[in-house]
Amino acid sequence: MAQVKFTQMKDGDKADYDLLHPLEVEYAAGTVDRLLKALVSLDESLSGYQVTRLEHSLQSATRAERDGADTDWIVSALLHDIGDIFAPYNHDEYAATILKPFVREQCTWVVEKHGDFQMIYYGHHVGGNPNKRDAYAGHAYFDDCAAFCERWDQASFDPDYDMLPIAHFEARVHEVFARTPYDPAVIRPGAREPLFTA
Repeated sequence: MAQVKFTQMKDGDKADYDLLHPLEVEYAAGTVDRLLKALVSLDESLSGYQVTRLEHSLQSATRAERDGADTDWIVSALLHDIGDIFAPYNHDEYAATILKPFVREQCTWVVEKHGDFQMIYYGHHVGGNPNKRDAYAGHAYFDDCAAFCERWDQASFDPDYDMLPIAHFEARVHEVFARTPYDPAVIRPGAREPLFTA
């Protein structure tokens, strides 16, 4: 396989970067397949719950879809804990960073902050601050994050819930990650879409 000549980026010339660019584009196009593979690996992550992290993710996305949420919300619900594998101490920020170029700002913010908002349910049991979300009081997406956690996240640890399979969501994930990164028509800063219509 052809390689660049440089050992330091500052020494690269146009030919080097002309070689790299299509390789980087091709690699980026495979992101969705790597994400879906990582999502499946959540089935082998943190134990102790009555469901696996994959099942939790599928339940969250299923609840979002059944609530009439749009594609951005459904994919965000599906991937909101994808960071559990590699970033257990900031899994929410990790997931938000993955989603940020491809979904509405509203969804990215909610995914990024959901860990703080979830503390309301269990913080007092683990020596944490159950009111950590109060730091965001007044934020335009505060109520969205509270609803995301209440309706889809904290409720999705039920081994008897009739969740949809991962194959059901694959086309939506492909659709989202096929978008032009950081397209202003997608990101729509300040825009809000309802989490539920059903």
